[in-house]
Amino acid sequence: KDKHENISGVFSSQEVKKVGTGTTTRKTIQKSLWFCTEQPGGEIEVQPLNTNYVPSGPKKRLTLDQFLTTFSPEPEVYMTAVFPKMRELNKTIARADRHRANGESFSAEMEYGNALKVDEENVRANFGLGLTYLTRGESDKAENIFGRLVKLEAAFEEEHKHLFNEFGINLRKSGMLEQAAVYYGRALELSRNDANLFYNMARVFLEKKDIPQAVDNLLQSLSLNPRLEPAIKFLSWLITKGLLPEGKKAAVAETLQKVKAAAAEPAPTGEVAHGAGAPEGAPSPEDSPPAPEQEK
Repeated sequence: KDKHENISGVFSSQEVKKVGTGTTTRKTIQKSLWFCTEQPGGEIEVQPLNTNYVPSGPKKRLTLDQFLTTFSPEPEVYMTAVFPKMRELNKTIARADRHRANGESFSAEMEYGNALKVDEENVRANFGLGLTYLTRGESDKAENIFGRLVKLEAAFEEEHKHLFNEFGINLRKSGMLEQAAVYYGRALELSRNDANLFYNMARVFLEKKDIPQAVDNLLQSLSLNPRLEPAIKFLSWLITKGLLPEGKKAAVAETLQKVKAAAAEPAPTGEVAHGAGAPEGAPSPEDSPPAPEQEK
């Protein structure tokens, strides 16, 4: 195949639709605009533009051949409408992020709101607004954002992993335990091989006082990564406190043998051995081992 420049920009597709019935039937051509980028594997990722000319909504991937037979370039639309709108949207979110980092929550709320007027599905703006509400203890407003985020697959993509993790931890720390469990459960639907997600889910079940579920999630976490230090500390804490359910002791003993065996071997190249951060592509587990209130 001949080499080509990487595809990136605005393209249009056309679809013929029938309007009316019987003798009044006529055909119309419906034109749709998309933001398209070529991925490392050669597939083309396409995302529709909303009425404000910014990419929004679900993405899909096409082969290069599928793309070339369906889409036509629209460079003028990109330069005159889409690029300026995307740049302004990113500036708005950056201002909101700065306000939030500086503790200026009402200014942050206003700027995130401005961003969401342009793109109501923007992941960064939704996370930022949700975190702003959680910081202020406004759980009802945070609940609305939570409901929006769990429906967005893009919220759980690698590029958003730090925001994703911060939001999940803040849900738990704000006492929104049911929401935190649903949130991590949604993430696990999309990524079943993430040790850190299982670890964070275990933290939620501990707060819910559901020790069997906490242990099950810890075992899942350590089966995926027997070197995950926070999970090892968590399990050790449960053992020290005598909180292990009788029916889980055999599985825990077996897992601890695997942890011990993994510790005796050199860490594979590139693997984080002590839980200081997450493997690439996964949200980070919380840094500290669990420290729940003492049983009274």
